[in-house]
Amino acid sequence: MRTTIAAVAALAAGALSACAAPPAFTGDEDRVQVVTTTGILADLVRNVGGDRVLVDSLVPDDADPHGYEPTLRDVRNTVYADVAFSNYLMLEPAAVIKALDANLRDGVPNISLAEGATKYAAEIIPLVENVSLDTIWLGLRARGTGAEYGVTRSSDVRLTATRADGPGRLLAYLTGSFGAPEIVFDSAERQGTVVLPADAHTHMSWAFTEPGVYRLTVRADLAIAADSGTVPLGENTFTFAVGVDPHSVPGMAGADVLGHGHADLTADIDTGELYLYADPHEGGAAHQHRYDPARTVIEVPAKAYQEIPGGTAFRFLGRAGERVYQLPQAVLGRHVHGEIDPHLWQDVGNAMAYTELIRDTLIGADPAGTGTYRQNADRYLRELTALDAYLAGTIASIPASRRYLVTTHDAFAYLAAAYGIPVAGFVTPNPATEPSLADRRKLTETLRTLRIPAVFLEPNLRARSSTLTEVAREQGVAVCDIYGDAFDDRITTYLAMMRFNADSLHRCLS
Repeated sequence: MRTTIAAVAALAAGALSACAAPPAFTGDEDRVQVVTTTGILADLVRNVGGDRVLVDSLVPDDADPHGYEPTLRDVRNTVYADVAFSNYLMLEPAAVIKALDANLRDGVPNISLAEGATKYAAEIIPLVENVSLDTIWLGLRARGTGAEYGVTRSSDVRLTATRADGPGRLLAYLTGSFGAPEIVFDSAERQGTVVLPADAHTHMSWAFTEPGVYRLTVRADLAIAADSGTVPLGENTFTFAVGVDPHSVPGMAGADVLGHGHADLTADIDTGELYLYADPHEGGAAHQHRYDPARTVIEVPAKAYQEIPGGTAFRFLGRAGERVYQLPQAVLGRHVHGEIDPHLWQDVGNAMAYTELIRDTLIGADPAGTGTYRQNADRYLRELTALDAYLAGTIASIPASRRYLVTTHDAFAYLAAAYGIPVAGFVTPNPATEPSLADRRKLTETLRTLRIPAVFLEPNLRARSSTLTEVAREQGVAVCDIYGDAFDDRITTYLAMMRFNADSLHRCLS
């Protein structure tokens, strides 16, 4: 092994002699030599390891970790490393992961923090394959036993749309086993009825042709038997905010907003009420709650703005290529199975989990430093706890009607989930994807309809993210900095990065 190390070291030395390189690992270093894939991970390791570790990040601070190619210096330091920390394969390119796996010595800890941190209570968000499907899943439900009326399994509930108001058409339809749609509500037709068995529900797709506020009035009637008349159960009106700020719907200040999870427009057979029965956090049936339609807005976000597919099946929505806002009938397949969103550190709680995993890994590699690693980790965890509270308070003070995040790519889902700032849009899902004309139109519509005062651009992507700046300029919207994957000359620590992001969001959106 020493022969291999010497050969690699000699090769790398020639390539690096002309420049001042970051720390060069050697075979006789007393400190624990740690290689990380990114500067953010390196900073976390330095805070835990202190003077007992020498840390090198393979990806330089001013580079994009998604597309970095390792150098000979990176290979050399990997060969000498005593511990290696990566984030997760979906962040670092395959070349960086292969450089670690191929060049680390046998027995050297090679830790994927995003995966390992789940044992320390890290919160994981699955990658979304189609962001337009990451919306509320809205259906219809008949709830209750109907014992008072003598309901049997042959009884049914009839839900009828009696009125619809809004700036465009509102349609609800079912998609059959072979993909053929069946229209059940259409505001242009003034009425439509869905028949459900008692205590059952159905999944539906909802489409809206224009942005704005829609109100749909639904009446429920109970048919106890096929040859009997119907018993009126009740009527109520449901409100949708389509492509606009759901917190600014006239006459509904302070209303609950349903934008995620599973919800049903529900007719209660036992009480005669119509309400929303929802599980906004996708916790299952045990977590469903009633929401009063008079105090609840159903959000149809800008990311639901989709092109109508070709063919004749969906011609009822409009011409192929035109765009409508749509809530899909089902969210099956929206996640790429086995893959997670790798940007965990945008939630400070996850950085705490990383810190604990780093502490325990360093203790395993260097038991003599146990006291130092525990003391340093405890101090840093206190700083992270204070940082978490700072982000929560700063972002919460942004008015809800302006608290939206628009960025270059989809890297801030953890920030959004942890601190209550919805991702209203981005140019493309990842920086390696070139934006299409449809992406540009969708971004423009998002900024226009939500009246967003600022968009956010990562400094290391500024040179190649012209679409965001051009659209922002056309709409008279400010462009502000936000840090995602990498540091630069201005921001060199994780604590500074997250505090900067909170301050930038507050300054530009408030």
